[in-house]
Amino acid sequence: MSESDIQAPPEVDADLAALATVHGVATEYEDNTGSMRPVPGETVRAVLHALGVPAADEKEVLASLDDAEVAPWRRFLPPSAVVRAGQTTTIPVHAPADTSVVLTLQLEDGTELPMALRPDTIAPRLVDGVPIARSFVDLPEDLPQGWHRLRAAVGEGRRHRAHRRATTTVAVVPQRLPDPLDGGRGWGAMAQLYSMRSAHSWGLGDLADLAELADLTGTLGGDFLLINPLHAAEPTAPMSDSPYLPATRRFVNPIYIRPEDIREAAYLAGPERALVHWAAEEVREMNSSAELLNRNAVWSAKSEALSVIYAAPRSLARQSAFERFRAREGRGLEDFALWCALYEEHGNSPWPPELLDAYGPHVARVRRRLAGRIDFFAWLQWVADEQLAAAQRQASQSGMGIGIMHDLAVGVHGSSAEVWTDAEVFATGVTVGAPPDMYNQQGQDWSQPPWRPDRLAETGYAPLRNMLRTVLRHAGAIRVDHIMGLFRLWWVPQGRPASEGTYVTYDGEAMLGVLLLEASRAGAVVIGEDLGTVEPEVREQLAERGVLGSDVLWFAKSRKGRPLPPSRYRTGALATVTTHDLPPSAGYLAGEHVDLRRRLGLLTRPAEVERMAFESERAAILNALRSEGLINEDPTEREIVEALHGYVARTAAVLVGMAFTDAVGERRTQNQPGTFTEYPNWRLPLADGAEEPVSIEELARSPRLHSLVERIRTEMDRADLARHARAEAGPRE
Repeated sequence: MSESDIQAPPEVDADLAALATVHGVATEYEDNTGSMRPVPGETVRAVLHALGVPAADEKEVLASLDDAEVAPWRRFLPPSAVVRAGQTTTIPVHAPADTSVVLTLQLEDGTELPMALRPDTIAPRLVDGVPIARSFVDLPEDLPQGWHRLRAAVGEGRRHRAHRRATTTVAVVPQRLPDPLDGGRGWGAMAQLYSMRSAHSWGLGDLADLAELADLTGTLGGDFLLINPLHAAEPTAPMSDSPYLPATRRFVNPIYIRPEDIREAAYLAGPERALVHWAAEEVREMNSSAELLNRNAVWSAKSEALSVIYAAPRSLARQSAFERFRAREGRGLEDFALWCALYEEHGNSPWPPELLDAYGPHVARVRRRLAGRIDFFAWLQWVADEQLAAAQRQASQSGMGIGIMHDLAVGVHGSSAEVWTDAEVFATGVTVGAPPDMYNQQGQDWSQPPWRPDRLAETGYAPLRNMLRTVLRHAGAIRVDHIMGLFRLWWVPQGRPASEGTYVTYDGEAMLGVLLLEASRAGAVVIGEDLGTVEPEVREQLAERGVLGSDVLWFAKSRKGRPLPPSRYRTGALATVTTHDLPPSAGYLAGEHVDLRRRLGLLTRPAEVERMAFESERAAILNALRSEGLINEDPTEREIVEALHGYVARTAAVLVGMAFTDAVGERRTQNQPGTFTEYPNWRLPLADGAEEPVSIEELARSPRLHSLVERIRTEMDRADLARHARAEAGPRE
């Protein structure tokens, strides 16, 4: 196709651009090459429509502009406020003129503080036939961190119902999270838990295996274990393989439960014990198989066993503990368990219309009918929570400074429990993705509906808050996948390619503040995956607030495109050699990512050009390793892999990560972005370079693992001593 055949996107006129700007919709963006790209007008209008903003023609655009201008005056109080601790914050109040307004701030502990109004200097404005005056309330700077409520009410006898009373959420959040490891440095391991199997697994790695891996990592001197998201998937087959496309991020996938570790399993009678044993035998032979992982078979066997254990009597104390768990989790757990029960009956096929309203009268009747199944699915979450707690305890007991590092996915799939229970918070007609870049040249569509920024604010960020509390409950750290999603997301209108999306802005200050508040309460470290196109000011803001970044060796380049020297890596980061979206180091060094994308038709330039670019990249990194004295002139693959980790260990990064795949010589990537069925994403068991499976027991005995860990620890110690010596010597004259 010639350049003359490529049509330029429709131009966005000044009025449409103004409306888009008001609602945080980009009309142009900077691509991965630094060039500015215009957004098609059709995309802009579709995204505005998904935000509930009419913009089909010029008349609608102008009317929507007028509505946007007057919208704040129609609100008694803003939808929510997220403020930093120690800062004075001003909140606007709009009420009918010549009325008295009573303001009260109710703190999280129930304390009530009267608030005073400060009148504005501008005259009242006529809004919908009512003169509205604007005033301000100044919140004191010494408010405690937490979730508070600001309440406003006008005097009695007013007819203006819209301004009679209002309540808004006020979240007071930390200025900054403390430095991890008391300002020291540490290393840790990274694992796709489902792929890490032991002799007692049920065909997939589970929470008992997580405890074993944590103990292994801690015994080797590691401070953290980063794992894939454990978010809940569908409760019946077919179950999604991707841990990044869950049914909810708030609850856990019960496929990770180890049935035998449930206390009641130890007291089963002979016949019931045999049923659990037989179920395990059906899948346990998979533990030593090199075949692709089969979640559906595993869940079929495991759910049978769990049903048997669930039916066993529980002691009074155990039943009380379960009931307390349900009470603590509240409506969120009950709604998710109901969704699971309904999914059992209706699957992924279109549900009857009367079931689409999660809070309608028909669903209320169904809730009563399915009470038994709801109890079962709530019980699964309780059991998973107990086993997660045990894994984190084991991590601490093994000497880890941080423990389990959980991963938070960007979103959920369109027919998920979250969309069903919180439908009003999600945008329709669009999905989340990413624009084209060097590794995904056609862009990415992640098939996830995005949260609407306006609706999040109106809920007081409750969906984000509730999700974070669950994920952080038994975590020493959290890695936030695509942390730019707190600030902006790439929205793709349905039916259009991922390259024809646009960015939608979120209130990053508020979203980040909620994350910091919940992480602070959990005592957790926060790592933001800030790879790809990220504005410098966003990285600066994350660093200012104590959020670590992510530095990946293959992506860390100087402005001239050369490997970034260890001395120029960020201190406030988790530094690694690779990620789960790339082949392990041995595979990357062989250029398998180029060959794979060529086979799958994912390249946008000739394979020969891609291969030449990779050969140049590999030569540059080998030269960098030689310049650091980490390899000789003719190193083996294993020596290069260890040298790559030694290179990262020499950086000042506060955390250094090592993938278990690199510790066994695995070459295959766990996930190839831009594919769905074309590649077996998230289904590969841990294996060595010959694709022979490696169990956790074999991993623990692996000379290659111990050698790699020793290289990391040695290089970290040398680098730290060198930096300390330079600091002691002081600046050169």
